[in-house]
Amino acid sequence: MHKYSEKVMDHFMNPRNAGDLPDADAKGVEGNPVCGDMMEIAIKVEDDRIVDIRFKTFGCGSAIAVSSMITEMAKGKTLDEALKISKEMVANELGGLPPNKMHCSNLGSKALQKAIEQYRAKKEGRVLEEAPQSA
Repeated sequence: MHKYSEKVMDHFMNPRNAGDLPDADAKGVEGNPVCGDMMEIAIKVEDDRIVDIRFKTFGCGSAIAVSSMITEMAKGKTLDEALKISKEMVANELGGLPPNKMHCSNLGSKALQKAIEQYRAKKEGRVLEEAPQSA
């Protein structure tokens, strides 16, 4: 059994930025069908900068800690800066993740990237294929 870092435990027990963001400009959802983890990251953008960010995660302690940490890392950053947040950066900020939990950090960075892609597509008047089509 792997020991979790104090930071992982802190972000699991006291997650930051959890919950709904009713006036979100965009959302990104990413899931892993193998482990059942699902992450949704919602962003509020002003002047090309993430001014607010929230997450809803269904998953293990690592998935919740990753969601919490990635929202902390992305808040206040420009969209381009936030896009550069990698799974390795998230895992390092958390003080490391057990090898069998590294996929959680990948889910977090992918969900954030999807939210940013959706925001940019909306701004440009494009519809992403994954976005639900209106009737």
